[in-house]
Amino acid sequence: MSQSVVVEVEVPPGIGEFRLPDAVNRRLQYLLDRQDQGTPLTESERLEAEGLVDLAEFLSLLRSRARRISRRP
Repeated sequence: MSQSVVVEVEVPPGIGEFRLPDAVNRRLQYLLDRQDQGTPLTESERLEAEGLVDLAEFLSLLRSRARRISRRP
């Protein structure tokens, strides 16, 4: 027997605008550009880039869900 659970979450204003700060985004782009040009990243730079990509993807997911929630009646 399956059950449905409804959870209501109040979405803070502005959550749909969450983005990486400009300086952080520039750093990520710098690291990715270096990698694309064939310049090997140090282990520290690689881990930094991976973490920033994960954060950017998470923020994108938050924006997407916030938009979907805000369209509900």
